Amino acid sequence: MTSAPFRTAPYAPGRLTDIHLPAVSGAGPAPVVLLWHGSGPNERDVLRPLAQEAAGLGLLVLVPDWNAEQPDGGRAELLASLARARRIATEHGGDPTRFVLAGWSMGGREAIAVATHPGTPAELRPVAAVGIASHYSTKAVTTGEAPLDHLAAGPSPVPLRLVHGTADDIVDVGHTRRLSAALTQQMSAVRVLELPTDHAGVVMTAYRPEARRCLPATDADTLTAGRRTAAVLADAAGLS
Repeated sequence: MTSAPFRTAPYAPGRLTDIHLPAVSGAGPAPVVLLWHGSGPNERDVLRPLAQEAAGLGLLVLVPDWNAEQPDGGRAELLASLARARRIATEHGGDPTRFVLAGWSMGGREAIAVATHPGTPAELRPVAAVGIASHYSTKAVTTGEAPLDHLAAGPSPVPLRLVHGTADDIVDVGHTRRLSAALTQQMSAVRVLELPTDHAGVVMTAYRPEARRCLPATDADTLTAGRRTAAVLADAAGLS
């Protein structure tokens, strides 16, 4: 995979997003993915391996920092990064009309919540959303509702992709299976990919206790799993 360059820019005062530029050029502007990290504060670097892999497939990937330890649970920062994402993408050669919202762990719940909630403004709603190794039965900080609740009551307004590791001992794969079952019952467009890896491996990382965070993985199986997650992002953006 060709290494994809990235830049960093503010999306709000004092808050940064990494901009992973597509490593392969296509016809016209690149599809865009806004990718939210999990509940660890300011961990955009954790998703750098996945973002680089996805950029290598032709996506422009934005990965902002946000902090779930804020009094509002990170709501303002998540929504600010969403509000600014299309403009940042356009400034760097992205196509704002092909905009996918994705997230890992807690970020995945928030991505699915915002993408599918009836109250999300049309100008902010993505064309598709991807939830990675997340749970969907607790209230999202962005919408105040659990995604599973409103998606059990009606179909999703956008296609969804769900990815989860079957060896995940942080967020059990059953959470994704329950959401998938609800979406299927509502005849929503959904595709699910289960991977033989854990919570960190699904985003091409490994948890390192000495660092107290996830760091880039090096073993072949984990890298293979992460590449398949990147392919799901590309598929959601119409690059399959």
